[in-house]
Amino acid sequence: MTRILVAGVSGAIGGAMVEALLDRDEESLVVGLCRDPSTLPEPLRSHSRVTLLAWDAEDDQSPGVIAQALEKTMSADNGIDTFIYAAGLLHDGPMFPEKRLEELQAKSMARAFAVNATGFALLVQALLPWFRHRGLKRIVAISAKVGSIEDNRLGGWYAYRSSKAALNMLVRTLSVELPRRCKPIACVSLHPGTTESALSDPFRQSLAQLQVHSAAETAGNLLTVVEGMTSEDNGRFLSWDGSELPW
Repeated sequence: MTRILVAGVSGAIGGAMVEALLDRDEESLVVGLCRDPSTLPEPLRSHSRVTLLAWDAEDDQSPGVIAQALEKTMSADNGIDTFIYAAGLLHDGPMFPEKRLEELQAKSMARAFAVNATGFALLVQALLPWFRHRGLKRIVAISAKVGSIEDNRLGGWYAYRSSKAALNMLVRTLSVELPRRCKPIACVSLHPGTTESALSDPFRQSLAQLQVHSAAETAGNLLTVVEGMTSEDNGRFLSWDGSELPW
């Protein structure tokens, strides 16, 4: 039986990944985290193999609460096989990607880092007892190509770019420590590609020249990469098609 935890299931990619996981493995058990599980579609809320828990990436006490609740669903002795961090924040109300330095705001930077980076690290910290079993563990952070420092040639989007770069550094740093404590493990950053979602909707016109996937297509692409991961992939930054991306 496969035990999976997905953070950010209220988002387009996170929700689609849960649906795909359930379809691909009839014995899988999925725990989904989001701010308000009551907002999710009813089929997901009532699914016999899904447990939904309230979690807020901007609340640093939330991971500890999740760990306590998780013990009732998936004991640490049995562990988690795959952890997918699909939470992400690009825009929200007055918060919008910066085009110029003058638009940068401390509050937006703090929120972007909390959701896109810090929330991931704190969940991995809280879930550490679930990663100590002897099987292969896959820790997957849904990152973004715009978080690549080497690939940044357009500028702008200060909060989002820098928070995704921080997420990539967290993945890289964890990939050094975790094999010493939770071997075998693959801790990886994964770029989902451009996806139809609330996150990308304001940029519909500028995306017209790009290859855009539906959320279901993105979920399928990502899970194909995840399912093929081994401990040899630990510490890599991969694209949705499995190709290597520059840090």
